[in-house]
Amino acid sequence: MTQILQYLKKHGQRLDTEIAKDTGISLAKVREGVSTLRASGDVITCDLTRFEDGKPIQAWVCRVSGYTPHAAPGRKAKPTAVVS
Repeated sequence: MTQILQYLKKHGQRLDTEIAKDTGISLAKVREGVSTLRASGDVITCDLTRFEDGKPIQAWVCRVSGYTPHAAPGRKAKPTAVVS
């Protein structure tokens, strides 16, 4: 479980299949670990259905709970004045 949590902290939001592929853990073990992390409130998941070659593929999108990514580098838009 800690390996999955560390992976998500490092790489951000990922599919369960990507986690399994990149960490070398089986998909069943990843889903079991993510379920435990979800129950403890450390991870948020969302069900996803993709269609590849007309076949539906079920997956989970996982991310660390309460994590807000840093602002993107570069210029930021300035607020515009509201004229009434």
